[in-house]
Amino acid sequence: MIGPFRKTRRPKPPEFAPPRHRPHSDRRPALPCAPIRSDGSFRRAIEMGRARLLITGAVMAFAFTAVGARLIDLGAFANQNVASVQTHAIVNPDLRTEKATITDRNGVIVATSLTTTALAARPDRLLDPVDAARRLAQLFPELDESDLRAKLTSDSPFVYVNRKLTPKMEQAVMQLGIPGLEFERAETRVYPHGRLLSHILGYTDVDGKGLSGIERGLEDRLRASKEPLRLSIDLRFQHVVHDELSKAVEEYSAEGGAGIVMDVNTGEVMAMVSLPDFDPNHPANTPEVNRFNRATFGTYELGSTFKIFNTAMSLESGAASLNDGYDATNPIKISRFTISDYHAKSRYLTLPEIFVYSSNIGSAKMALDVGPPAQKAFMNNLGLLEPIALEIPETGRPMFPNPWNPINTMTIAYGHGLSVTPLHLANGVSAVLNGGELLPPTLLARDNAPEGRRVISERVSFDMRRLMRLNATEGSGKAALVPGYMVGGKTGTAEKPGSGGYKKRALISSFVAAFPMNSPRYVVYVVLDEPRGTKKTFGFATGGWVAAPAAGAIIERVGAIAGVKPVQENAPEIQHVFAIELPEETKKLASLQQ
Repeated sequence: MIGPFRKTRRPKPPEFAPPRHRPHSDRRPALPCAPIRSDGSFRRAIEMGRARLLITGAVMAFAFTAVGARLIDLGAFANQNVASVQTHAIVNPDLRTEKATITDRNGVIVATSLTTTALAARPDRLLDPVDAARRLAQLFPELDESDLRAKLTSDSPFVYVNRKLTPKMEQAVMQLGIPGLEFERAETRVYPHGRLLSHILGYTDVDGKGLSGIERGLEDRLRASKEPLRLSIDLRFQHVVHDELSKAVEEYSAEGGAGIVMDVNTGEVMAMVSLPDFDPNHPANTPEVNRFNRATFGTYELGSTFKIFNTAMSLESGAASLNDGYDATNPIKISRFTISDYHAKSRYLTLPEIFVYSSNIGSAKMALDVGPPAQKAFMNNLGLLEPIALEIPETGRPMFPNPWNPINTMTIAYGHGLSVTPLHLANGVSAVLNGGELLPPTLLARDNAPEGRRVISERVSFDMRRLMRLNATEGSGKAALVPGYMVGGKTGTAEKPGSGGYKKRALISSFVAAFPMNSPRYVVYVVLDEPRGTKKTFGFATGGWVAAPAAGAIIERVGAIAGVKPVQENAPEIQHVFAIELPEETKKLASLQQ
């Protein structure tokens, strides 16, 4: 019997059963392979590959070394020019300031050099000069775009764009990324106190070369020595003189003025101001007339201040004494000239009266008694006929008559006909008051007083102190009195010469003072050029009205700074030594005019 279909299962091959054996005809043919080289050929191939690898590695190492060295050179030394398509800096790490610092007598810096950056361009390397000019002009509004464009399109291989860049400016230029621009290390002369010492220090050009003042006069010294140059100027004195002189010039609408403070015992100039002045940091921004030094370069007829020299000459020569006098009743007529007194007393005047009342007639007669040759020799001995040897080049040459006739002798006696600088007068007065020795003036600090030249005796020097003190207490110098400082002085007013004669309303008004008169220490001189009277001065513009008050203000402030000990002016011993008897009429005079 046939039963139902039943599927039979094949038994599973055992796991990991060995492969079935294939007959030889079922095997695949073997792959072809390279012929096996001999042992020597294989070794040579290996060595050649190794040599090639070593050579390649050495070349790459050398290349990386060269690149690294170049990077170190650019990063560490930074003194090589980079490619012309980049803005770059030229820096000399060894650059030092070329000129020494200048200080006042107390060590305060008044001029120094600072390292700055200059912006330059190489026109032949600029990709677009016109665009560069436009962008730079926007960055520096003070530069004219058309001028800058002309520079950048010129054939010049190198031009300066701006000589003084601040770090902020330098960064702004770098951000422009203009090819062909360069930064150059430079040096700029800086004057921290601006106008205050402008005529003393002077100024330099863009390359640091001195053009005036100490900067020019002592150029070699400033470059040869790195030690600071110490001036005789006391910055505190300088500020006082500048302040008081500026007030006087403004109040009396003067064309200008000069002020000097001098140490009578050393010849040191403690302060010297000329107005108008200028900022030496930007000298080109002021008119040329402002750079004119009225204190040392301007020569003027200084009026009755010359009566100090005339009186000293008369006493020294023996032609007169304090007990003598001259008839000043009538004016002196000589040729077409007439010599008269401003406020004529029309009587006989003693020598002290001639000085206190500032009599032109009496002074002229005193000079005639000495004579023209002796007068000229005396003025020359006082240094009034030659330029002063000073550390700055701006020194004026005095103007005097040649031949020196009797008429000249008479006019020079009261300050007309001989023109000198204000420094000449201050130095001469110092010699008259310090015991009679003329010292060479200086703008440099002195540790010791130099040897002077005797011009008058100590006795005459003392008599002149007495007369100048008398003029301050009884004459035209009352406006300069400062209690405790025992001030003495002399006014001066002179008409300025012009075409066809002297100009009546154009005056040189001045006052020269010294203190303390019992032992003079400082001479103070104030001169105003063409001052104009005010309601306060009743319209007068003479020395006693406009210059004496300024001198008194300077003395009061400078005396306190210098620590000058107050003098008991009314002490019997002082009164006795300085006593000079005057007629009662002279004591009542109210002349501040001369």
